[in-house]
Amino acid sequence: MENVLIALPVEERHRKKLEAAGKGCCFVYTLPRDATEEQIAEADIIIGNVSPRKLKASERLELFQLSSAGADNYIVPGVLSKNTVLTNATGAYSKAVSEHALALLLMLQKKLYLYRDAQSRHEWSDAGKVVSMTDAVVAVVGLGDIGTHFAALVKSLGAHVVGVKRRPGSCPDCADELYTEDALDSVLARADAVASFLPGTGATAHVYTAERFELMKPTAFFINCGRGGAVASEVLYQALRDGKIAAAAIDVTEREPLPADSPLWGLENLVITPHVSGFYHLPETFERIVDIAAENLAAKLSGGELKNIVDFETGYKK
Repeated sequence: MENVLIALPVEERHRKKLEAAGKGCCFVYTLPRDATEEQIAEADIIIGNVSPRKLKASERLELFQLSSAGADNYIVPGVLSKNTVLTNATGAYSKAVSEHALALLLMLQKKLYLYRDAQSRHEWSDAGKVVSMTDAVVAVVGLGDIGTHFAALVKSLGAHVVGVKRRPGSCPDCADELYTEDALDSVLARADAVASFLPGTGATAHVYTAERFELMKPTAFFINCGRGGAVASEVLYQALRDGKIAAAAIDVTEREPLPADSPLWGLENLVITPHVSGFYHLPETFERIVDIAAENLAAKLSGGELKNIVDFETGYKK
């Protein structure tokens, strides 16, 4: 009998779905923060993001199903045994995060953030010219599941979409052009807006350097709904302070929570949301997570094909 630890805020209907997928298993339910080292050590299968510190490379753990798309905290050597198959929740967050990123980009293009600031000061003021999504060159860096959905949204509004991804391939319908990461500099130089959906890996750390912001148009916008480590806080601050780009909107920061004394808070041309584009704020996201988990649980027990297996070397879905 397999021991399955569910570390998710499930309701009764979710329990029924998971237990139907894992017939004959012994289920233990908890929340990620409440999962004990004893519960984790006794688990053959874990569903949910328990603390990496408590995993201790358990040799017993056969399958670890994340409730997140990002796996950066779990591919660190010593966290999981080589015998553990790691799967993520790619596909669950595409709608929520892509729509949040679209909202942020439109907010910048139409200067809505300036009007909100003026409202808080009780000022009836005109912030001047705005730009349109139509015919704007939008670079989507990280054309995975979320990036692909975002690209489709902005393309439907008339943008010219330039995709950047790790591996070469045919250009998808959501993009007008597709390049690999070695062309990033030339793409950034052309873009009216850059939307980053890069995961947190060693290869993506601080990829947006001061030199790369220098390449961008002074009228360009930068959106980050991937991982905060893709750009150092001081680099982003200097680029915005010095007018290297027009404005930015970020849902992630290099250090989270963003310290109260960070100079980023004081920038008029920066919109900050506190890593809320994903999580379970859109209820559909959680339903998708449970569906993915149930499918993988059933596949694991039947010897079927698992979805969203994570490559420990790259941190990406294989």
